[in-house]
Amino acid sequence: MAHWTDEEPLECVSILPEAADVVTVCFQAPSGRPFQFDAGQFLTLELPVPGGPLYRTFTISSSPSRPKSLTLTIKAQPDSIGVRWIIDALRPGMKVKANGPSGHFTAVAHPAKKYLFISAGTGITPMMSMTTEIYDLGSHCDIVFVNCARRPSEIIFKRRLEHMATRIAGLDLKWVVSAPDRYQPWTGYQGRLNQLMLGLMAPDYLEREVFCCGPESFMQSVREALAGLGFDMDHYHQESFHAPSIPGPQHVEAPVPDDDLPDEDIMAEVTFGRSGLKQSCAETETVLAVARQAGIAIPTGCTFGVCGTCKTKKISGDVYMVHNGGITEDEIEEGYFLACCSNPRGKVELDL
Repeated sequence: MAHWTDEEPLECVSILPEAADVVTVCFQAPSGRPFQFDAGQFLTLELPVPGGPLYRTFTISSSPSRPKSLTLTIKAQPDSIGVRWIIDALRPGMKVKANGPSGHFTAVAHPAKKYLFISAGTGITPMMSMTTEIYDLGSHCDIVFVNCARRPSEIIFKRRLEHMATRIAGLDLKWVVSAPDRYQPWTGYQGRLNQLMLGLMAPDYLEREVFCCGPESFMQSVREALAGLGFDMDHYHQESFHAPSIPGPQHVEAPVPDDDLPDEDIMAEVTFGRSGLKQSCAETETVLAVARQAGIAIPTGCTFGVCGTCKTKKISGDVYMVHNGGITEDEIEEGYFLACCSNPRGKVELDL
């Protein structure tokens, strides 16, 4: 039998609650044709909202290894007309037009022996699709699966993933929440995902292919954390959610933005103001390492930007810092930075 094409509408089969304010919508092709797509791809729905059709993009949360149906997992968004229509008006038996599947944010395009999946909120959907396919096919599995949510009750697919992890070796689940649910103890990671957590979750992160999906601010913090740890960003891939205004395969794997990260080919110069010593270095070297090369002692502790022991003040110039809570915003405003997790940019003079 031929596969489904976007010339045929999708028929809603069910709408089921998934987590707090999250539903999973299951679609089938009225003809019974199976779906063909790569795990991690997305679909663009044409929604018949008042005032004309609205095109809304959603990543497919089901796996191509289960081709008889296709699911989209959607979080309620009061300010989104399209999402409101799906939750308030879409019912089983109704049909909607769709375009796709499309997109290049998929492990198929980047095969690897080890993966690190990092997501926040509904950014978990492509990771769920890719993980389910690996699980269904019985493939070798070495995945560190990191998901961040506001509270434990808002973790999407938690029970399903935990069930998979009990059936196959190599699926290592890591949950990070901002705060626990009331009256329910939480023993996992809590706070904001940072370098220290990543190092504990996946000590061999340098050997892994990284896929990241979530809000732009979240993905930027992940990029900065990995870059600060010396990760090869050629092995970093990200996806973001932006609905196209017209139909068609416009939503593709988001290119890694130029975050003006330190470059090993660009030289910097650190001047130690009290002695007048100057030390040339690559931008990718930390100020702590440069100081040691110059014979300048800076007290240090954790070397992860947590303890604040290496706090140093700039007289002039700029540094690129990715810390993990060892310094306050007020101290940064006053010119302080942490030498262990900061890289010099251009010419920098220190009060040392």
